[in-house]
Amino acid sequence: MLIRRREVATLLNQLRREVAVTMLENGVDPSDAAAAESSRRTPARPPATPLSTSCDDHWSWNKNDKSHEVRLYGPKQRIAHFHPNWSNGTAGVRGTRALNGGRFYWEINVSQRIFGTSMMFGIGTKKARLHVDAFVNMLGEDEHSWGLSHKGLLWHAGQHRQYVKCFRENVATTIGLFFDGISGTLSFYKDSVCLGVAFSGLNDIEEPLYPIVCSTAAKTEMSLGVLRRDFVNLQDRCRATLLKQLTHEEQIDQLCLPLRIKQYISEGLENFQEDVAVSMNNQMTHW
Repeated sequence: MLIRRREVATLLNQLRREVAVTMLENGVDPSDAAAAESSRRTPARPPATPLSTSCDDHWSWNKNDKSHEVRLYGPKQRIAHFHPNWSNGTAGVRGTRALNGGRFYWEINVSQRIFGTSMMFGIGTKKARLHVDAFVNMLGEDEHSWGLSHKGLLWHAGQHRQYVKCFRENVATTIGLFFDGISGTLSFYKDSVCLGVAFSGLNDIEEPLYPIVCSTAAKTEMSLGVLRRDFVNLQDRCRATLLKQLTHEEQIDQLCLPLRIKQYISEGLENFQEDVAVSMNNQMTHW
């Protein structure tokens, strides 16, 4: 005897109810099970890097605040070349961006030459040394700096602890740093994967903090890639939105806005135009 469609639907609904009752009796929420099944069927999205919806930042390595064993070149001098001939010590360079109180994310593209005693990424005050005639873990050697070495160690105040496994030598990589001046934390990313909070309590530091990198290895390079910052206020957010639609300063004069607001937009356009060439560097493959 053939079962009609209506009877089939009735049997299916009854079966669903019986399954739901059985799950509840065993302490399982049917809605949780459905969500879990849906998540298994839906491919997981890769986690977004910090401040992905914020605006581009504008800073570079400081040509006046570096070791004599560091050469700067490229768009806005955002590429640091360490020990161009040979190495007999540790060389570093400080960034121009003061970090205190804000939220910033930046990426450092590291060349394939990853080796030696220590290649480091982190932050420090103006008191942090940028050159030592010895092979040392310079970032974190004292209370003035905090750093991660390519050997997976976190350093601060002369003390170290294991954070991640050693980087593969001679394999290019990208290191991301997320400084949250509100919560006072510094987190690291490796090839877009979050490694977790590395340091805390940084909101208690009164002296200005700056990005720093250093290396003991000869002929190594680190270039600034993605640079982002949180919006300061609503005015800052509106300006960033406008700048995405502009290509030259003459367009600002055509806007029906008060003169003071036009001047404010123009101040941001200068950095925006300078970073057009830099964005091409961000899209390059690793060295």
